[in-house]
Amino acid sequence: MKLRLPYWKLSPNTYKAMVEADNALYAGTLDAKLLHLLKLRVSQINACAYCIDMHWKDCRALGETEQRLYSLDSWRECPWYTDKERAMLAWAEAITNINDHHTGHAPDNLYDDLRANFTDQECSDLTWAAATINAWNRMGIALRSEPGRYQPTSTA
Repeated sequence: MKLRLPYWKLSPNTYKAMVEADNALYAGTLDAKLLHLLKLRVSQINACAYCIDMHWKDCRALGETEQRLYSLDSWRECPWYTDKERAMLAWAEAITNINDHHTGHAPDNLYDDLRANFTDQECSDLTWAAATINAWNRMGIALRSEPGRYQPTSTA
């Protein structure tokens, strides 16, 4: 797959704003490992190869295990995710699959689970994290960002 457009060069102000939004999330109260886990799961749903590659590598650099990563798309059936992570993953999936009438439209039960595990600010930040990775996924897919070259800068 070949990159269609270097969107970061063609729309530098918008690209910078997206990067600043991500930086604000990482500077907040949420653990970076948790944010990358959310971003990886949303990227799997959206089938964004570039972002899957990126956030898998970021998760590994922060100490995430291969077992938890390769089973992330079946997290409901695996015992190694915490209740907090489950609440976050269910919420991220619901607001990513907004047209899925079973899990979409941000149902109250998933929001209630999220609120039981996170503060109001963390709920807001997790929702922003899901929204921004969905935007990144759409750019990566539409303009064909090439997976494989990304290298994480942070380590555990």
